[in-house]
Amino acid sequence: MRGLVPPLAFTMTDAATGKTVTEADFRGAVTLLYFGYTHCPDVCPATLYNLQRIQTRMGAAAAKVRVLFVTVDPDRDTPSLLAQYTALFGANMTGLRGTADQLYALARRYRVVFSVSKTPTYSVTHSAAVYVFNAKGQPEFIIAGLDTPQPDLDGIARDLRDVASE
Repeated sequence: MRGLVPPLAFTMTDAATGKTVTEADFRGAVTLLYFGYTHCPDVCPATLYNLQRIQTRMGAAAAKVRVLFVTVDPDRDTPSLLAQYTALFGANMTGLRGTADQLYALARRYRVVFSVSKTPTYSVTHSAAVYVFNAKGQPEFIIAGLDTPQPDLDGIARDLRDVASE
């Protein structure tokens, strides 16, 4: 996957602390990058729940994993709502918000597709891939299908343990 996906790089705001963070703040950890929104009825909660289940399967290696949840709906995902939502899925999850420019630049960097339509009804669509970066911020692989009925949680946990042990 190296060469297809660029190294981890971003500047966003941590919803829980209000502080600006960059990829450097997560060096030393296996970083999982996921784009979604708190009002998502199905894909996001299923994906985040399965990430939590994967980390349970990882055992002690899960301590080396950080999950970054980037909201694509910052108008509704206030800092407090985003912090509450991400806390539901584990202490190692960080909710990130950005300016429109920051969000679009990050989405473009990883070829993430999303749209927010406010009329005639409010609707949000987004890609559902999880990007995996090693402790040095280099891309390792992409996890897809965590919102499906039977994802390979054991296989993904094994792959993440391998990355965490590098």
